[in-house]
Amino acid sequence: MNRKELHPDSSPQAAYGARLRSLREAQRWTQDELAERTGYSSVHVSAVETARKPPTLRFARSLDRAFGIEGTETFERQWRELRQGSLLEGFPEYVGYEGRAAEIRLYEVGVIPGLLQTPEYAEALAADAVRRGAITAEQAAERVDVVARRQAALARTPSPLILAVLDESCIRRPIGGATVMEAQCERLLRFAEQPNTLLQIALFSIGVRRPMNLPVYILTMPDRSLMLYSESAQQGHLERETASVVPMLTAYHQLQAEALSQAASVAVIEQLRKGTP
Repeated sequence: MNRKELHPDSSPQAAYGARLRSLREAQRWTQDELAERTGYSSVHVSAVETARKPPTLRFARSLDRAFGIEGTETFERQWRELRQGSLLEGFPEYVGYEGRAAEIRLYEVGVIPGLLQTPEYAEALAADAVRRGAITAEQAAERVDVVARRQAALARTPSPLILAVLDESCIRRPIGGATVMEAQCERLLRFAEQPNTLLQIALFSIGVRRPMNLPVYILTMPDRSLMLYSESAQQGHLERETASVVPMLTAYHQLQAEALSQAASVAVIEQLRKGTP
């Protein structure tokens, strides 16, 4: 029998399927036997376990009845967290690799990237998402916590090399008021002082010479393999194929050539912090 390897860290849906398989095997049930107990087909059970099909509320409740699960660790609760989770599918898997990367290259548009955010900036972003009804207060707390954990993962020896190119919109867009933005500018300046970092601002005036218009994260792992993470509005995507990553790495180097030097970028941030145009 072919047994598909599961990767629970790749997404919330994959974690759901991995937990289902683990509990089923602990009961020594086959997929056919669990299917009989839930009223679903073994094909359906297999598809949920391997994250090829998302679970439904009805299926989650049938699992809780089959396993006799009650309280806070039910499949129904996990289903609700999966359905309402604030993190894009694919992002948790990326974060796991980011915390082990030897080099991190990032390009961000519109907001300061999470690795460089102050807690107050992260909280302001999350609070606005709650105000718009996009997420709950609990999910907002999760987002802020993820930012803190990502930053903490980089405080290791040896330190990863972090190269950050920020679109000018990142520093021009006011988030959380003047006090929050002033502290955020200070955070960027401290980042630029570190021996393992490089900070550059890509000005609006680059125009058509800008090779990328969407946020991109490129990781170099300790074995020198490359990974590319990008996002759409609904999903994150982690690309491991070298043939796909190398062209984006080339585009990133082209972007760096067009962006301001670190010294000039620091000067722009200092002017912004002082309130001068």
